[in-house]
Amino acid sequence: MKSKNWNEMKNMSDAELNVKLADFKDRLFKLRFRHSASPLKNGLELRMLRRNIARVKTLLAQKQAN
Repeated sequence: MKSKNWNEMKNMSDAELNVKLADFKDRLFKLRFRHSASPLKNGLELRMLRRNIARVKTLLAQKQAN
């Protein structure tokens, strides 16, 4: 993830982060479903989505700790 996107995500509110988290999870589910039927052209998409989900969860946890 580019640092620009990371900085933008840091400045998002909790509600916006929750929406982004739901979007990432939905996209991951659809990609996994499509991958089970036929192989993906870019298998790294799954890894990138998992990592983005982890980043959003980390930001949410940090915000709750403060």
